[in-house]
Amino acid sequence: KIMDVLVSWVPLALATAGLLFTFTAGLWNIGVEGQITLGAVFSTAALRLLMDSSLPPGLIIFIAILAGALGGALWAALVGVLKIFGGVNEIFGGLGLNFVSVAITIWLIFGPWKRPGTGSMSGTEPFPPELHLPLIGTSNLSVWSLVLAVLGIGVVYILLRNTYFGLRLRAVGKNNRAAFLLGVPTSQYAMLAFILCGIFAGLAGAVQVTAVYYRLIPSISSGYGFLGLLVAMLVNYNAIWAALV
Repeated sequence: KIMDVLVSWVPLALATAGLLFTFTAGLWNIGVEGQITLGAVFSTAALRLLMDSSLPPGLIIFIAILAGALGGALWAALVGVLKIFGGVNEIFGGLGLNFVSVAITIWLIFGPWKRPGTGSMSGTEPFPPELHLPLIGTSNLSVWSLVLAVLGIGVVYILLRNTYFGLRLRAVGKNNRAAFLLGVPTSQYAMLAFILCGIFAGLAGAVQVTAVYYRLIPSISSGYGFLGLLVAMLVNYNAIWAALV
């Protein structure tokens, strides 16, 4: 049961860690669900592209995880572009893109990536065992995904609490206008907060593919993005407490 809790803790911790960037910058990144989903889509695409290659399985999984981070970052950057250059509030832009991400997933499952014969709500064809992150004993928990989540929480804590970047990001979140007058490039910091959040959300999606479901399924985000929003608010945006909660 402890292992099952940790299986859920990993993607939730990654999503929450990413949301701490946008919350610190005063941004409501409701689109984190879509960013998890696009991370899973990109990770699945990388695995499908490379599974028949001569590359070692470990390298293929590593590339798939990086692809997941890229997918999440791109989807989050789109929310940032809509807000900064289009004047679209990030809540509405993010929610809209959440629906688009689900539509993309379902289209892939029942279209280009459907199982042989017919599409299925159970998802795409499962990947072979050699493309799964190794598990701890007979549990469903991968030590590598656990390490990734712990490192993610640590990186966010250090960046937000012990760097000039974190200080400027907090200034943007506390008073955007004052930070701009003091010389902080607020638009760039807002965009960077979105991208960093997307990277962590994409990693959560990649973990869902490589260590939990081993395929792309319609509800691959499992609600961890919305739950991460609640956790981040509950702990007042403190990374260390986020890990515990």
